Amino acid sequence: MPSRSEFPADARVSEQVPGSDIASVRRSPRYGVFAALGAALGVIVAMILATAFDGTHEPSPFTEVVYSPSQAFGFILLWCVPAGILLAMIAALLLEWAVGRRVRQVAVVHETIAD
Repeated sequence: MPSRSEFPADARVSEQVPGSDIASVRRSPRYGVFAALGAALGVIVAMILATAFDGTHEPSPFTEVVYSPSQAFGFILLWCVPAGILLAMIAALLLEWAVGRRVRQVAVVHETIAD
């Protein structure tokens, strides 16, 4: 798709759209980025917790199974990643609440490229 600068100025036709010449624009956080950062934070916290708490080499009192350190990391990861995503999404909602109240009015211009 060619950029606007590739077309000469006389080839572009600008007109204001009747009835919708003003639009409201507000900023909003990108929730996918916040979710990815929360998941990454959860993985980092899980790695810290898995190395800080070695556990024991004795069987679990509930399942009578000995869990390896990688299995313990996986179990901790199952709690930390959703918690990190939840905290990041709450931060995104608070950010949207704080910044989203500012609404700007902008003029809408419809441009077409003349052949």
